[in-house]
Amino acid sequence: MKPLFEVLRIPNYRNLLLAAFTSQMGSVIGLTAFMFYLLDRFSGQPFYATLSELMQSLPALSVFFFVGVLADRMDRQKIAANCDWINALLSLALLVMVQWDWVPLIFAVLFIRSAVSRFFFPAEQALVQGVLTDKDYSVAAGLNQMMGSLFLLFGTALGAAAYWKLGISGALLLDAVSFAVSGLLIRSCRIGEAVRLPNGRHTWGQLNFRVIVSDFADGLRYILGHKLLSMLVAGFAVFGIINGGMSIMPVFILKYKLAPQTYEEHAVWLGILFGTGLLLGSLAASLLAAKCKPYHLIIGGLMSSGLLLGLCGWVTSIPYFYVISFIVAFTLPAVNIGLGGWLPRIVDPGRMGRVQGWIGPLMMLTQSVTLGLIALFFPSRIGIEGLFLIVGGCFLVTGLYYFAVLPRQYREDAAVAASPVPAAEEASA
Repeated sequence: MKPLFEVLRIPNYRNLLLAAFTSQMGSVIGLTAFMFYLLDRFSGQPFYATLSELMQSLPALSVFFFVGVLADRMDRQKIAANCDWINALLSLALLVMVQWDWVPLIFAVLFIRSAVSRFFFPAEQALVQGVLTDKDYSVAAGLNQMMGSLFLLFGTALGAAAYWKLGISGALLLDAVSFAVSGLLIRSCRIGEAVRLPNGRHTWGQLNFRVIVSDFADGLRYILGHKLLSMLVAGFAVFGIINGGMSIMPVFILKYKLAPQTYEEHAVWLGILFGTGLLLGSLAASLLAAKCKPYHLIIGGLMSSGLLLGLCGWVTSIPYFYVISFIVAFTLPAVNIGLGGWLPRIVDPGRMGRVQGWIGPLMMLTQSVTLGLIALFFPSRIGIEGLFLIVGGCFLVTGLYYFAVLPRQYREDAAVAASPVPAAEEASA
């Protein structure tokens, strides 16, 4: 536990972590409450609730071209803070539109707010890289994973409670306050210009289409030009597969195999159990990160999760499914913490935004492909056992590949990974 407390004693990192927490809290509470509002307001038209979820995913495909470039060219601290404050204003705009029942404008604002939020994470993560040292990155990744687990565990409950107790107006107002607090926390950080502007000062007029395309392509060349980095980024693609599969496979196995009559109730309990496993696994992996090499966490997490996921499809009773699902959730954070803690050590700070700008779309692509394939082949050609076997097999194969290449690559690239400047010079040559 000592490394956790040592990292939290760093004022800039503590404020950035709290800012990420309050920003995510605002987003989760507002969106969940809004979904309940739409289901109540348009109870006979569930299309509206589905459309609100779509307004959260589509913006990622419309702005991913720019997010990493801006995080590397402009002031990262201002980008992250301005994202929060713009979202706070948009939440207030939603409050007005709900009162006047302007449905088309409501969905337009939801789309814009989600698009603005996409600029927050690359800028915030680049700031975190600058205020911590190499030995702190894995611990920070563990804290981020724990925060995500908390929202997975309690996010829906918080949104529902806000809607039931405060109504949609009160929930949106709380949403705006959370974003505003996050922006104030980010602006309160005292971060040097070398971290905020690693590539020097640029004006908006300099960011023409040619520069944006060049920087975006440079991010891809930088990833592909560093073998270890490209291996780690590919690992995030595997996370897209698990996100896509696990978003619907547990409900499918409950409805079509284990509990056809009571699957809704079991899905709620499974969500609580899975969130608890992620939270405890995040804590355990954070402690292990201080004693293990990052590839130990990645390989161990991938292989154990893959084996257990494959086994999940063949269970025939609810208790066994609960137990195995909990263990899967407990082992998954090791992969994320290993990847998230290793990445800042080997990426040139001046290109962190562009690297992060590629990771999000890559995860969304593999997640969308996974969902598309499931929609196409289940249940006509692939049964529920086959789904779990395929997704678990992807994890297992990736783990075996990493077992064969990562230890050797880690030893070969240790010097380069610890010194990002030569890597940047090589990429720019």
